[in-house]
Amino acid sequence: MKTKLWLGLGLIALTISCQSPKTEVTPEEARAIAKEAYIYGFPVIDNLRVHHSYFTNTSDPDYKAPYNILYNIPRVFTSQDKAIQTPNSDTPYSWIGLDLRSEPIVFTVPPIDKERYWSLQLIDLFTHNFDIPGSRTDGNDGGSFLVAGPNWKGEKPEGITRVIRCETEIASAQFRTQLFDPEDLENVKKIQEQYIVKPLSAFLNQPAPQSAPKIDFPQPLTPDTQKTSLEFFSLLNFYLQFSPTHPTEKDLMNRFAKIGLIAGQTFDPESLKPEIKEALNAGIQDAWKEFETFNNNEIKTGKVGSAEAFGTREHLKNNYMLRMAGAVLGIYGLSKEEAIYPIYQTDSEGQPLNASTNKYTLTMKENEMPPVNAFWSYTMYELPSRLLAENPLNRYLINSPMLPDLKRNPDNSITLYIQYESPGKDKESNWLPAPNGPFFFVNRLYLPKPEALDGTWKPKPLVRVQ
Repeated sequence: MKTKLWLGLGLIALTISCQSPKTEVTPEEARAIAKEAYIYGFPVIDNLRVHHSYFTNTSDPDYKAPYNILYNIPRVFTSQDKAIQTPNSDTPYSWIGLDLRSEPIVFTVPPIDKERYWSLQLIDLFTHNFDIPGSRTDGNDGGSFLVAGPNWKGEKPEGITRVIRCETEIASAQFRTQLFDPEDLENVKKIQEQYIVKPLSAFLNQPAPQSAPKIDFPQPLTPDTQKTSLEFFSLLNFYLQFSPTHPTEKDLMNRFAKIGLIAGQTFDPESLKPEIKEALNAGIQDAWKEFETFNNNEIKTGKVGSAEAFGTREHLKNNYMLRMAGAVLGIYGLSKEEAIYPIYQTDSEGQPLNASTNKYTLTMKENEMPPVNAFWSYTMYELPSRLLAENPLNRYLINSPMLPDLKRNPDNSITLYIQYESPGKDKESNWLPAPNGPFFFVNRLYLPKPEALDGTWKPKPLVRVQ
């Protein structure tokens, strides 16, 4: 198998009536622009779908807290967590939605024991990782990190370790705090309780500025309707009002405007001419066809991986298909310096993975295990949902902290059994339960060593048992 590294403005009373494109476009041009805009906008739409579940819709079972309030999750993710595709189940998360319109937000982190990995992933509207304070970048001695939106003009205040700027007014952040074993959970909870988040005015004990108007976020599309509904473009217009146009995208926004995609304006699909409406629908399908081609030719073959797909805008170089692929296959992946994600979508013979008809093994010698400075894991996901797979052991991964409990082969290597049914009690310690059907799984390397980043180390293949 050839596999590689993977895995504002307040509620504006929009009084602008629905407009047709300012410049008449042919159906052919409309279709081409729709395809381009869909690829560009998919990470935004799916990102705000998660935001709606986590920070807006209080009746959603995955709801966490309002914007600018940190919510600690004192456990790892399980099959009951449905909002985010391909979550990790290694590190308890602490989540927060960021509304940076009124003033910056300050994160204060306590000193953390040196051997424990922690990170604070900061994610903008477009799903760029615009910064990641943590063990790698800032050490474990603690500090206070100021996160400012695009309109803040202040200087670094006293008591602030670093000032971090975000290009969008709406963003999110997630702490990952390493869990060594189930008995370690109480220690993680104590650390989470010491993560303090305050508006800058509260941090400085100063009067708060006037609050920005409340945002009435629209109902998001489901993962399925994202693939077919022209409301996709209505949502994109709404969300883009929270992001000043990036200097590199002025021409792109002018092109999008030809089909009525203008930040903050109303886009009404029903007002379009039938031939334009049909063209936009075809453009959406063209975007998904291009994604499938990219996935088959670039990702599954190992030419492109998570090292390329996740990072800052500067890292991605406005490669919008790469950004879309990252959002589809594993939204909110960390940048390569922090973690990489070799993804298994096929076996060693290039065949799709399906545990209803097949059993698989993955064998590693001691010197073939993922090279990391923190820890590694293998995590199972069912398809097509890309969610953690429910199983009788409630085991969603096998990771390096479990090594002392894994059974060794006579040559000291380790064989993992990836299958639906138990391989037998004597091998169950090494069993990564798979769903009774299609699946994929992800190898995570936290703080990967140079040999993992430069390609010297290769992930071991997944072998189908004959």
